[in-house]
Amino acid sequence: MSEARSWWQRLRQRFTPAPTDHPEAADPSADRQSQAEQSLRALLDDPQIPQAVRSSLADDFSRLESLLGKLERDELHLAVFGRVSVGKSALANALLGEPAFAVSVLHGTTREATPRAWREVAGNGVHLIDTPGIDELDGEAREQLAMEVASISDLVVFVVDADMTTREHDALVELARTNRPLLLALNKADRYSESETERLLERLREHAQGLVQAENVVAVSALPPALRRLSQGTDGREREELLTQTPDIAALQARLLDVLGREGRTLSALNASLFAGRLSDAVGKRVVVARRELAAKVIRQYCIAKSLAVALNPIPVADLLAAGALDAALVMHLARVYGLPLTQREAGGLIATICAQLVALMGAIWGVHLVASALKGLSAGMSTVLTATAQGALAWYATLIVGQAADRYLAAGKSWGELGAKRVVSDIVESLDRDSILREARSEILKRLRTTESNA
Repeated sequence: MSEARSWWQRLRQRFTPAPTDHPEAADPSADRQSQAEQSLRALLDDPQIPQAVRSSLADDFSRLESLLGKLERDELHLAVFGRVSVGKSALANALLGEPAFAVSVLHGTTREATPRAWREVAGNGVHLIDTPGIDELDGEAREQLAMEVASISDLVVFVVDADMTTREHDALVELARTNRPLLLALNKADRYSESETERLLERLREHAQGLVQAENVVAVSALPPALRRLSQGTDGREREELLTQTPDIAALQARLLDVLGREGRTLSALNASLFAGRLSDAVGKRVVVARRELAAKVIRQYCIAKSLAVALNPIPVADLLAAGALDAALVMHLARVYGLPLTQREAGGLIATICAQLVALMGAIWGVHLVASALKGLSAGMSTVLTATAQGALAWYATLIVGQAADRYLAAGKSWGELGAKRVVSDIVESLDRDSILREARSEILKRLRTTESNA
């Protein structure tokens, strides 16, 4: 136990830099850690992230807070990961020098991985965490937990007890994608001869090529079985003694000390920054989705409003002017959804660009729209239900195109992209089922017109 504690003390000394009175001699890793803390805090406190997005990513934001706390406390977390019964807990105990984690012949002894399971070593230096096995028959949730814990740890020891299985290789590949140092430990090496152990290590290095550095593939015996020894007592009778063997983990300890000596505090900052980057990407995607969903609702609301305004307006041609005002309001509303407010002049210019492309693509539709407006004049300004619903449906359809085109423009940061406005509008027109949209519009308009008449 004292030997293990001495090793952990040396490990902490590698991890914690000596104090200095000279700013110019400061450890550059401290600057990286400070930058990581600032970026995490900025993401946590970003007022631009909608509450709905925060709620949908609550677990990730909670984990981000934990990572920030770990950075501020200057901690490093080491995860022991692997299949059930390969001796993960035994290896963790051997590293610690005490039976902190449960060891059992039963599968699935380790069922959770929470801060309660972390064992603090040498002050605020290195913390060790044992994870659930990855191959529980009924442990899908525990397997996911193990992957999550390993992915947010700073350093991972992947434990096997023989040649690597397909499942173990797949898990190792997943861990390698998290961009953190990996060590591969062949446990229970006491079961093999020296030559067998070397052949197994070579096989493991082949499997782990490109995932784990060759020198980080080592053999250990975390819990070697007790030796049986026969002795003869003074009475001449033979007695059997069980001699406890000391764990042989020197090769792994040496590699851990080397990795931490070279990378030390940078590991924690790098891990936190990588997680923050993934969360930032997830937030960005959720924000885009949330904005697109809200934009779709806004566009539909304006489609209804514009179609009714056109259908109910008794003054010939004036309905077109009302429709133009609603289109401008729609564009400005969408701009606020995307946090890119437009002036009335900018909104008018955007509508003019979209409508110029629509005129070229849909001249026939605008012609029908103008004829329907003229029909109002023939009936002394009183539109028939048939004419009103036809004209309103066309207004709905046109507004949908204007709204979707403006949505594309704003979602791209006020840009039409490389292909320009003509291609964007053309793609939208081609993607829409005009007949089904017009049927939906007429149905909605008729329903609302009848509601209006019944309330009159």
